[in-house]
Amino acid sequence: METFHAILLGIVQGITEFLPISSSGHLQIAKELLGVQLEENLTFDVLLHAGTVLSTLVVLRREIFRLLRGLFARRFNEEKSYVLKLLLSMIPIGIVGLLLMDRLNALLSSPAILAVVGAMLLLTAALLAFAYYARPRQKQTISYRDAFLIGVAQAAAAMPGLSRSGATIATGLLLGNQKTAVARFSFLMVLAPIIGQTLLDVLDAGGLPDAGVGAAPLIAGFLASFLTGCAACKFMLEIVRRGKLIWFAVYCAAAGLFAILWYLL
Repeated sequence: METFHAILLGIVQGITEFLPISSSGHLQIAKELLGVQLEENLTFDVLLHAGTVLSTLVVLRREIFRLLRGLFARRFNEEKSYVLKLLLSMIPIGIVGLLLMDRLNALLSSPAILAVVGAMLLLTAALLAFAYYARPRQKQTISYRDAFLIGVAQAAAAMPGLSRSGATIATGLLLGNQKTAVARFSFLMVLAPIIGQTLLDVLDAGGLPDAGVGAAPLIAGFLASFLTGCAACKFMLEIVRRGKLIWFAVYCAAAGLFAILWYLL
C-alpha cells in the first residue's frame, strides 16, 4: 500500500464515519477504485478505526467527562440514566455481531457487493429524506424506548452501505428527539461497539499481524482518519442542528446509483 493510498483511505474513513453516507460503503467503493484489499490488512484497519474513535473522544470530551463524573456519583442522576440508555442502545448491535457477523463479513467478499452497497445507499437516502420532511413533536430527552429503537437502527446499519449515523440520526429525529441530542447520542453510542469489534478481530487473528506495509502509510492513514474525523464530527453536529440532511440524501442517492452502475458495467 502506497502512502498516498493510505491517506486517501484515512480521509474516506474519517469523513464517512460521521457523515450519514456510509463509511463501509465508501471504503468498499474506494478499495475498488484504488485496487486495495483492506480486509487483508488488519493492522491498517485497526488504525483507521482508532483514528475515528480518538476524534470522537476529542470532539465530545466535555460530554464524556461530564458522563464519567456523574457515573461515579453516589446517587442515581441524569448522567447515569444517559449511560444506561447508551448501554441499552448497544444490545441490538451486540446480538447482530454474535449471530450474523460471519455472514456479513462473507458478504463483503461477494461479487455483488457493489450492488448491495448501492441499494443500501439508496435506502440511506430514503431514510434521510423522510427524516428531513417529517416534523414530529420535539421531546426534551431521549427515552429508554427511543434509545433501544435507535440501537435497532444501528444494528440494521451493519449492512454494508447503510449509513450507521444516517440510520441512527434519522430514526432519532423520526421519534421526535431534538436534533443536537440525537447527533451526540449517535456518536457516543458507537464507541463501545467499534472498540469491541476491533478487539474481537485482533483476538481472532491472534494479535496484530505484520502490517505488510511500511510505517509511513500506517501513520499517514491514522493521522488522516483522526484529523478528518475531528472535522467531520464537528461539521455533522452543526449540520444536524441546522437540519440540512436533505443534501446528504441527494448525495447518497447519487452514490448508490453510481455503485450499482459500476457493478453492472
